[in-house]
Amino acid sequence: MALNRSLFGISPLIQITLISLYIALTLPLPFLAQVTNAPIPSIILWIGIVLGLLILVGALSERVIVNESQIKVVYPVWFPSFFRKGWSLNWSEIKDLKLRTTGQGGLVYYFISENCDQAYLLPMRIAGFSYLVKIVTEKTGIDTTDIRPLSQPWMYLILLVCTFFLLLMDSWTIWTAMNIGLLK
Repeated sequence: MALNRSLFGISPLIQITLISLYIALTLPLPFLAQVTNAPIPSIILWIGIVLGLLILVGALSERVIVNESQIKVVYPVWFPSFFRKGWSLNWSEIKDLKLRTTGQGGLVYYFISENCDQAYLLPMRIAGFSYLVKIVTEKTGIDTTDIRPLSQPWMYLILLVCTFFLLLMDSWTIWTAMNIGLLK
């Protein structure tokens, strides 16, 4: 397979689900803070919510670039590298893929380089993951037949549906908080 350059991004289903969940979890807070006379002003909460959303969007803007000579993970220029750093690794430097279990029982894989000084996480939440795995096999010769995505799409669909119901509850909470605020 001739490969000039391929670009992979985080799956849109994952992006939409996680951004919607973030909004559902944080949106009612400034309204509730105002109604309950919380010690933190609602403007501070709004600023925190917007900053948190920017960080989340930046982290979900990860791109994986593969070409004939390397695999590279990059983030937008505006996203500070102290949150998440990109990396690049030449195909010729990759010695192996090592399996590790996560704290939640999932499986992740790390590229091990020839000099073994650092491991690089195989991006698993990207759209086109199976195609990326084929490229890894072709370029490195490593057997990847057992590698599967970290999460299946149905898991994110269930989370998205639950988030939708949470947003409905948020709407009711905000409406109630605004009406209580008007009655005071």
